[in-house]
Amino acid sequence: MGARRVVLLADLDYFYSQAEELRNPSMRGKPVVVCVYSGRTEESGVVATANYEARKYGVRSGMPIALAKKRLSGADPVFLPVDFPYYKEVSERVIGIMKEYSDQLEQVGLDEAYLDVSNRVEDFAEAEQLAKEIKRRVLQEAGLKLTIGVGPNKIIAKMASDAAKPDGLMVIRPENVEEFISPLPVDKIPGVGKKTAERLERMGIKTIKDLAQFDPVRLVDEFGESLGAHLHAASRGEDEDPVRGRAEAGSMSRIITLKENTKDLKAVLPKVDEICEEIHERAVREGVLFRTIGIIAITSDLGIKTRTKSLPAPTDDLGTLKRESSELVKKFLQSTDKEIRRIGVHISDFTRREKGQRTLSGYI
Repeated sequence: MGARRVVLLADLDYFYSQAEELRNPSMRGKPVVVCVYSGRTEESGVVATANYEARKYGVRSGMPIALAKKRLSGADPVFLPVDFPYYKEVSERVIGIMKEYSDQLEQVGLDEAYLDVSNRVEDFAEAEQLAKEIKRRVLQEAGLKLTIGVGPNKIIAKMASDAAKPDGLMVIRPENVEEFISPLPVDKIPGVGKKTAERLERMGIKTIKDLAQFDPVRLVDEFGESLGAHLHAASRGEDEDPVRGRAEAGSMSRIITLKENTKDLKAVLPKVDEICEEIHERAVREGVLFRTIGIIAITSDLGIKTRTKSLPAPTDDLGTLKRESSELVKKFLQSTDKEIRRIGVHISDFTRREKGQRTLSGYI
C-alpha cells in the first residue's frame, strides 16, 4: 500500500461558453453555443461546447450547427466562433490561482487540471476546505465557476468531479471509494468509451461492481494486458498514476478545410505537410520542443476524431513531425469508412529548448 495521497480534479464548467459569458455578461441566462465553423457555409461546422441553458434543449458537443440552431429556434440563443487565444488567456489566469495550492499540477486541456495536495493537507476534511477556497478565489478573481472532485487518486477525483457537475464539490475518502463507484455504470470509468462499454456489457458486465467481481485474467485475455489491467484496477478504485507537473503547458495546432471530402491519402498528405511546416515554424520561433504529436480529423458526418503519438524524447525536428503526422492520418483512414472534411495537426507536451540541447533527431 502506497503513501496516503490526496488528489483534486478541477474542471471549469462549460468552459468556452462560460468564458464568453464572462466577456459579455448580457449573454447570461441565454443559451450560448460556441462553434467550430468549417467556413464552407454560414451554418457548416459543429458545436464545440454549450452552456447548460442550451443543453436543456438537447444541444451537445459535436452536434452539427444547423441542428443546434433548429433545436434552439425561438429560445434567443447566441452562437459564437471559438476564440482559443482568449480561452488560453482565461485558463492561464485560473491555473495561476491553482498553482498556489498544489505541490504538483497537471493541466489537461484548457479546462481541467489535477492537483496533488498530499503535502498541503492533513486529511480529507482539510482537502474539502482547500477545494472550497480554490472555488471561491476562482469565482472572485477570474469570474468563473468550476467543479472539484477530491479523492485518493486521479481516477476517483475525476469520477467525483463528473458526478458533482455543475459548480459542485464532491469528496470521496478512501473508505468510501467502493460505496461510491460500485453502482456506477462502467462507462463512468475514465478511458472507457462506448465501444469498450458495449463489449463489457456483452460479457455481462454493466456496473463497476460487476467489473470488480470479474476474473482479471479473462479481462486481460479479452482486452490485452494494458487495458485489461486498467479496468481491473479502476473497478477497485486503484490508480498509481502520479499527478505529472509539466515544464510547459499548452499546445499549438492548425486545422484546414479540404476542397472536397476525401478518403484519398495522396490528396490529404500534402495538406498535412503544409500544416506541419506552419506549426514547426512557430515552435522554432518560440523556442520550444514537443513530445506529443496529434491529428484532428473532422469527418463527412461532422464527427471529430483525434489520434496522438508520444515520442521517446522532445524534438523540434520537422521531418519527425511530418512523418508521425502522416502515419497517424494513414492509420486513421484505414480504420474508418468516413471521408475527411477537415484535417489538422497539433503538438503539445512542451519543454523550453536549452542551449546545446540535443533533440530526438540528434540520436537517430
